[in-house]
Amino acid sequence: MEGTGAHGYFLATGGLDAYNYAPVLVQLLFHVLLLLDPLAALMVIRAHSGGPLFAAMVMLADVVGNWSVAWRAVMAHPTAFLRPIGLLPITLFGIFVLLTALPLRRALTSGG
Repeated sequence: MEGTGAHGYFLATGGLDAYNYAPVLVQLLFHVLLLLDPLAALMVIRAHSGGPLFAAMVMLADVVGNWSVAWRAVMAHPTAFLRPIGLLPITLFGIFVLLTALPLRRALTSGG
């Protein structure tokens, strides 16, 4: 849900051009995440067995989109991205979601 807040904030403050630094497909993805992020969270909260895999796909798309935009800057100044906002927490949370998606799906499918 933090992602929903972030994407909502960027849309509210920057409008449709909030992500004009990114390629058009990444811009579209970031805007669509305003809908996909809460849907994924709702599916997991409601214990829908497809929720964890859906959340993993959404998070993977988000991480890939962010890394595709930031790749050159990270390569030029890697230590600049070792801070608790931006790319580092998105990446760490993405790894967490990906690593826990299958175990959580199994738990939800088995009724656990």
